Formats: sequence, C-alpha cells, structure tokens
Amino acid sequence: MKTLIIILSILLSSDMIAEESMEKEKDYIYKLKLVPRLIDENVWTKRDNEIVREHFERLEDDTESGKVILAGRTLNSDSTQFGIVIFKAKDEKEAEQYMNDDPAVKNKIMTAELFPFMTALIRK
Repeated sequence: MKTLIIILSILLSSDMIAEESMEKEKDYIYKLKLVPRLIDENVWTKRDNEIVREHFERLEDDTESGKVILAGRTLNSDSTQFGIVIFKAKDEKEAEQYMNDDPAVKNKIMTAELFPFMTALIRK
C-alpha cells in the first residue's frame, strides 16, 4: 500500500510539473518581411528558394509538435507583403532565439520583428 501511494505521488507530481511548464509558456508573434531584392519572386536564386524551403519545413515541423500555433503570409506581391508566425516560448529570450534561428532570418533574406502576443480565440 505504501509503495502504491509513493508511485501515485510521483505520477501526480510529474503531471503537475508538466502542466506547470506548459502553463508557463507564453504566446509570441514575429512579423517577417522579405528583403527588398526578393519582393519579385522571379529574381530569386536557387539558394533563396532553398532557404525558404528550410524556413517552411521548420515551421511545418514545429506546427506538428505544437510549438507553432499559426504561420502564414499575405498574398500581395509588393513592398507591403509580410508573414507572421505565432508560437509558444517560455520567455522573451527563448522567443527571440527561436525567431533568430528561423532559416530565413538567419540567412538574411527576411527581417523579423518580435512581439508578445495573446491568443484570445482560435477556430476549432
């Protein structure tokens, strides 16, 4: 009986720790802008396309794992176009690191700006 109580206590405390760490995550959003030379997709190099593919695959993987809530871009093809990524991070430092590790940002084909964010509603 004592062993059962200890096992249950361990299981409950590990669940509580997991819940606490999930609760501590906050939402962040970063806004992406293509560098001006890439606004016209017809001038993209093979390397530019590879970087965008890496950027997309990372977001796809992180969406599947639950880190990314939403990612997308506007469809206009002028200097006002932008993309957004809404994601989870434990704090601003982690959020900034995540944004800066985006292959498009790291390879300087997109600029990014980070904001704390609160997801209020999401479609089921």
